[in-house]
Amino acid sequence: MSKVDFIIPDWPAPANVKAIQTTRLGGYSVAPYGSLNLGLHVQDDGLAVAKNRQLLSDYLPSQPVWLNQVHGVEVIDVTKSLCVQDADASFSKNKNVVCVTMTADCLPVLLCNQQGTAVASIHAGWRSLCDGVIEATIKMMGVESEELMAWLGPAIGPDAFEVGSEVREAFIAQDAQADQAFKAYGDKWLGDLYGIAKQRLNKQGLNKIYGGGECTYSTPSRYFSFRRDGLTGRMATMIWFE
Repeated sequence: MSKVDFIIPDWPAPANVKAIQTTRLGGYSVAPYGSLNLGLHVQDDGLAVAKNRQLLSDYLPSQPVWLNQVHGVEVIDVTKSLCVQDADASFSKNKNVVCVTMTADCLPVLLCNQQGTAVASIHAGWRSLCDGVIEATIKMMGVESEELMAWLGPAIGPDAFEVGSEVREAFIAQDAQADQAFKAYGDKWLGDLYGIAKQRLNKQGLNKIYGGGECTYSTPSRYFSFRRDGLTGRMATMIWFE
């Protein structure tokens, strides 16, 4: 087992706000989940996943509040969560409570306020993004959007996210501006999840946006990608404040 490989988000968050993005490296899982798979729902060996999750404890103040992600827009307050709930975003206004999102191509979005008193983690797959999971999270946080900043974690990039016309039309039906995030690719389209997320954040009055430069699909050595591999692991994007 190699050393756990983390990304520390590069954004001007308050000093008491902490965040970690895992990669696929540094865990106990074997192929096709090699090696730091944190998802229990992908047919990996449960003991290996448990050991991988235990590796995180050296870096976190408490166990992450895991979600059962369903590609919806449900947002939960993790400080009130008593079980693994169906949701695609979570937030906290309590110290040392870890919000977490799992992805393998979908877009993870972290939010925090300038005061360092509210944080959120969002699973923005295309369905959730289209249906308004970012907007729902900001509303549930109860924080002025002008006080928030966002970090966009590794996701499938705009040169790899091939979709049909129905996906493009679904986004444009929600916001005509989304047309700018798609380019023709034969009889398909290439979609820019990063670009759409930025549009949605901007419309909420949130302009401090960081990250958004990594492509999971085109970097098999470091990232899991469901589109690329099918059967694969999941990475975690975590945030809390001290």
